[in-house]
Amino acid sequence: MKQLLRAVACALTLGLGLVVAGSGTTAQAATTTQYREGTLATAVANFALSPSYLRGVNDWDCVPSPEHPEPVVLQHATFVNFGSNFVKLAPRLLNEGYCVYAQNYGMTWSSFGRVGGLGSVTTSVRSLAAFVERVRTATGSEKVDVVGHSQGGLVAYAYIKTAGGAATVDDYVAWGGSQNGTTLNGIATLGRSLNLLGFAEAFAGLLQAPGVTDQAIGSRFMDGFRADPAVPAGPDYTTIQTRYDTVVTPYETQSIPGANNVVLQDLCADNRVGHVGLFLDEPTLQLTVNALAGGPDDFRPTCTGYGPAL
Repeated sequence: MKQLLRAVACALTLGLGLVVAGSGTTAQAATTTQYREGTLATAVANFALSPSYLRGVNDWDCVPSPEHPEPVVLQHATFVNFGSNFVKLAPRLLNEGYCVYAQNYGMTWSSFGRVGGLGSVTTSVRSLAAFVERVRTATGSEKVDVVGHSQGGLVAYAYIKTAGGAATVDDYVAWGGSQNGTTLNGIATLGRSLNLLGFAEAFAGLLQAPGVTDQAIGSRFMDGFRADPAVPAGPDYTTIQTRYDTVVTPYETQSIPGANNVVLQDLCADNRVGHVGLFLDEPTLQLTVNALAGGPDDFRPTCTGYGPAL
């Protein structure tokens, strides 16, 4: 708890405010409302004080536009929540005219309402399936797009492969996705990196977190999941990877056969963003928006505004 309060105090000291709570905007207002993109300090503060709220997200009255007919569902990474993980992407998508939705998955008794991704991946897949159905019902959309960071990419991919998601997902985008597994050393690195960035320490109680150990290469879940290497037809797949990823390693394992597997340093050689920093990385966000819009696979982002090297 002391570390949690210290993280919040640090963020507030930097003078960067939280996303202010307010009512959701309708699709009719979306063209006139501008949503401010957050920073690392916003994310740290939201982790503690706004874990399940971002302005404009989860507006159940939003009507998808003809330009963006698929609502976007965001899946956060391990140890964090959507209020912190998508402080840049969610506002950007809203400003582009998308209906945007997100849920906190994998919450257990030890999550304190903030530390996500601890529950089993199988349970999280069921949660995503139910959430997608709720989004589709509310918006009247046949399909959704899904963006997942780290374990969020695994959960979304498992939903596509094992829970009928191939028929309901149009575009799949993974940032440093663990869809092919990682090592427990990588998970330990993730915990240390989050702590260094100012997030509350979330690595304690690892043994009570099946969602963490399910991602490990050699786990019962991962062995079963990887037994069938087939990639379901239907969605368009994009993976965004960094050579400096020390969490899901080696980074090449993040690739999906037949997907647009993008390595950031092939486009921006001086970009040293790490696994955690992808959520603040400008090229990553530009590539994501391009993928969701059905843009070209050879799209080249502007090589500025890199995320943290952690």
